[in-house]
Amino acid sequence: MQRYSALSLLRGGLNGQKSWQRAWRDPAPKSHYDVIVIGGGGHGLATAYYLAKVHGIRNVAVLERGWIGGGNTGRNTTIVRSNYRQPALHNLFEFSLKLWEGMSDDLNYNVMFSQRGAMFLGHSDSDMIRLAERGDAMRAAGIDAEFMTMDQLRKKLPLLDLSDKARYPIVGALNQPRGGTARHDAVAWGYARAADALGVDVIQNCEVLGMDMVGGRVTGVQTTRGPIGADRVGICVAGNSGQVAAMADLRLPIESHLLQAFVSEPVKPMIDMVIMSQSIHAYVSQSDKGEIVMGGDPDLYPTYSQRGRPDRIEGVAGQCIALFPALSRLRMLRSWAGTTDMSFDGSPIIGTTPVEGLYLNGGWCYGGFKATPASGWTYAHTLAKGEPHALNAPFSLDRFETGATIDETGAGPMPHHR
Repeated sequence: MQRYSALSLLRGGLNGQKSWQRAWRDPAPKSHYDVIVIGGGGHGLATAYYLAKVHGIRNVAVLERGWIGGGNTGRNTTIVRSNYRQPALHNLFEFSLKLWEGMSDDLNYNVMFSQRGAMFLGHSDSDMIRLAERGDAMRAAGIDAEFMTMDQLRKKLPLLDLSDKARYPIVGALNQPRGGTARHDAVAWGYARAADALGVDVIQNCEVLGMDMVGGRVTGVQTTRGPIGADRVGICVAGNSGQVAAMADLRLPIESHLLQAFVSEPVKPMIDMVIMSQSIHAYVSQSDKGEIVMGGDPDLYPTYSQRGRPDRIEGVAGQCIALFPALSRLRMLRSWAGTTDMSFDGSPIIGTTPVEGLYLNGGWCYGGFKATPASGWTYAHTLAKGEPHALNAPFSLDRFETGATIDETGAGPMPHHR
């Protein structure tokens, strides 16, 4: 790892970083790989890293049609938590949270993971019953969960509107102290550099245009940089899962929806944890730069546009201001949108497909970022062994055929029922 003094950093900033070394190589594609991972976001890069580190499979290519971190990895609100009720979900996300806790050391790269707490607010008796069920299930599994009284909330979040006249009256909350946030770009860069150091080819500006098939089996891909053969191909492209799967004549139980978020101008520290609502589907946190990060429901129609609607921003802003009236004084700095692949039970799909040699990692809805390390770990196991890890076994594609869906209402900003 190359280290820089303060003076060399200043010099590099003024001369366009001419003397800086690349964080990872820019290799030309080989003709054949043991495994191709389509998608150079956090999940794809984590998969390649764990394939190399845990399973010793280093003849791996990550194919990214744009640049590393240019997709949903860089278009989210960086929340990390494992506060789910259903065992299949909280087991997977708790494993992910534990990987987050050691990620900076493992990758030798500071991903700026901040365990500031992740809190769900309750606005009614029914909200609190659901939060109690969630908290009890978490504690039974050894996952941290604590209920917050109104006095505790007043002390912890003095700017939260806890009055009887609040637009959304608050009656309690469930907090996960180990939850928090991380730097999304750093996660992609850290995994890319670590995978590259183990021999993985991270290939940018390489769009997959089609699948090569022989006897119903995928044998490689056609790309903008020519054909590339592979023993196994893994799809890991977030909101574009349906499009890529269609290249192998595979139709997925997924829709792609737009999810927007935005930040305010930077201000002094005022919200020191992640705040989410059980009923109004808004979430608020404050970045390390001081920006207030806000998000909520998706735009609720299928699209790949990554262009949001102003009325959705207006609605989310109104919900967040209702929770924290002081936010009304701030100016919006910027907004963005990510294309999320929404599965029909609100849970991910990680595993094999009916097409031999083709594997799928998608359907993460709103929960993709926080699952990054566990997703990569379990997907790498599946690609290496040809069978699921115990943690991703419940999230097979065929559950939609058998009826074994995993539908936790309220797991994301809004219920997932269709």
